[in-house]
Amino acid sequence: MGQLSAWTHEASACCDPLCTLLQAGCSQGSRPPDQGLVTGVCIAVISGFQCDYSWFLFLFCVFLFTLVWLYVAIIILNDFHNFNEFIFKQRKLWLDWSLVLLIATAVLITYSAVLLVLALCLQLCGQPLKLHWLHKVRHWGARLVLADPLPLPCQATGPFLHIGIVGGMTLLAWPLASFIYRTRNTGLKVFLLLVYCMVMTALYLTPLGITSPCIMEENQLPPKPALVGHRGAPMLAPENTLMSLHKAVDCDVQVFETDVMVSADGVPFLMHDEELLRTTNVQAVFPERAALNSTTFNWTDLQQLDAGSWFLERKPFPTVQSLSAGDRYQATKQRIPSLEQALEAAKQSNISIMFDLRPENHSDYQSFVNATLEVILQSGIPLQQVLWLPDGFREQVKQRAPGVQQVYGRKRLQNEKEPLLHVNLPYQDMSSEEIRQYRQDNISVNLYVVNQPWLFSVLWCSGVSSVTTNACQVLKEMKHPIWLLVSDPFILQPAQCLRHLWVPFCSSPGQPAAWRSETDVLLTKINSLMQE
Repeated sequence: MGQLSAWTHEASACCDPLCTLLQAGCSQGSRPPDQGLVTGVCIAVISGFQCDYSWFLFLFCVFLFTLVWLYVAIIILNDFHNFNEFIFKQRKLWLDWSLVLLIATAVLITYSAVLLVLALCLQLCGQPLKLHWLHKVRHWGARLVLADPLPLPCQATGPFLHIGIVGGMTLLAWPLASFIYRTRNTGLKVFLLLVYCMVMTALYLTPLGITSPCIMEENQLPPKPALVGHRGAPMLAPENTLMSLHKAVDCDVQVFETDVMVSADGVPFLMHDEELLRTTNVQAVFPERAALNSTTFNWTDLQQLDAGSWFLERKPFPTVQSLSAGDRYQATKQRIPSLEQALEAAKQSNISIMFDLRPENHSDYQSFVNATLEVILQSGIPLQQVLWLPDGFREQVKQRAPGVQQVYGRKRLQNEKEPLLHVNLPYQDMSSEEIRQYRQDNISVNLYVVNQPWLFSVLWCSGVSSVTTNACQVLKEMKHPIWLLVSDPFILQPAQCLRHLWVPFCSSPGQPAAWRSETDVLLTKINSLMQE
């Protein structure tokens, strides 16, 4: 009787704080009249531990989902500036939504991790796990939110994901072993052991199927891709300004990528958005015309607009905070540049210029093409430094300016009349195999928009010709991909592990002679594979 009271007192001491944190509440056992146990003490009820382990497994799965979501969040940070621009166009509200995403992700992971750790402590203490209904609802909600994540560039992180999953499955062995030890169902024990062993075997064999462009010998690494400044250097200066062009030149970019529109009086100028609200102070200068298309303004009106102060006010990138006082002052003096000014700056800096001509659905688009071509031909810039992206009236452009390099925003066709020499595509649209095939056929491949070093590294290993980037100052400093893995040790370690496991089993005297003979042949093949 004294021993039972001592045990329940220890169990209560172990469980009560954890139950309080979990909002689980201790189940109150029935009090036998002859024992006098104190109500409210947490008691490990054997009949309910199967349900407890089910909830623990559920918590573990939700935690894995949150890790997947963290992975997705890190991946899509590369493209979040485009999302910020999209929200501004729709709601006229500028906010760095990447911070919202990261904060929400951190809260979700912390919440799930705390519950998982506390649940593990309860299980190891032999105490019942009774989740509060609020935790259950939140976790089911998280599972629904994360059930359909964005496609993941697993080639970039395949080997490291494999290591993480193996580590997670190894940690899962602890509660699984505890469950198997406690359960009385022999069939369930055997089933769980078989499933776990099969999963671990599959994980150990996974490296045989992992393909990544950065699994190669170092002497096979292609040259570093050239950098194309996306609207210049938009992390260091207001986009599509002469300051942005000069900052891009300082980053050793080879091409200045921009967007061209034509004013109402026929002057081509640099502007990405169809409206002027995001990148100028048009709301203050022309409030009644602020929402109109950029092409409805005369060049004299456009020259009155401040095209730089918004950069300091809205801080589209975190790098704005680190600008020097001189750069801040220079940014406030920026005006909308004409295409003629941009061509002159590109000619003096000896870099190429690539541009879109917007908007392509405009009724006067042909006149826009003619005006743009006229400025290019009169600028004196070598035509091979001009990369023409617009598809509209391309044949006319080829006839009037045959030296201009034609860049296509599509993949090549099977019945292509004229072979493509340059393609410009989103990085999601081309696989590593396609990139290598295009390069073998002497087709220059430029992919956009690439801001993160991990993504640049994968494309570097794939052999891409160039990338369009907002972060030229970051990619400029990269002298090598962030990781490069030699293929033989990574792939052959699982085979060597299987060989060591197979030898003592299949070579035992109790095995049939035919089996041992076939095993010898297979082991010989594995040996030769590892020695190649």
